[in-house]
Amino acid sequence: MGAFDALTIAGSSMGMHQTWLDALASNIANANTVVSTSQTAFQAQMVIAQARPGGGVDVGGIALSDPEGMIVNSPDNPLADADGNVRAPAMDMSSQMTQLIMAQRGYQASVQVTKVAQDTYSSAMQIGQ
Repeated sequence: MGAFDALTIAGSSMGMHQTWLDALASNIANANTVVSTSQTAFQAQMVIAQARPGGGVDVGGIALSDPEGMIVNSPDNPLADADGNVRAPAMDMSSQMTQLIMAQRGYQASVQVTKVAQDTYSSAMQIGQ
């Protein structure tokens, strides 16, 4: 491992975790978005992490949840069909919140590794002066 590999790896981790946080924020913000039964539901985004050769991580892709969502009975909703149904996203809010905590902790850990690596490299540079 080279002198700056820790910074590169931590930086790639911060980027992946930021993408994960952005996707989760969108999912949570749209958790209660309903549409008429003739439309497709909001599709939750799931970030796919992929290991980098030599160290680090990249976003390998974004998977989307089922566009069919789930049918919910909501007769008072103006979008409801004749049976009183609307289409809602098929997502589990507790899973989204759990993933949000994991993504936040991963981002925080990457930031801490970056700070420690920068401090270490700075101290090493001062020794040579």
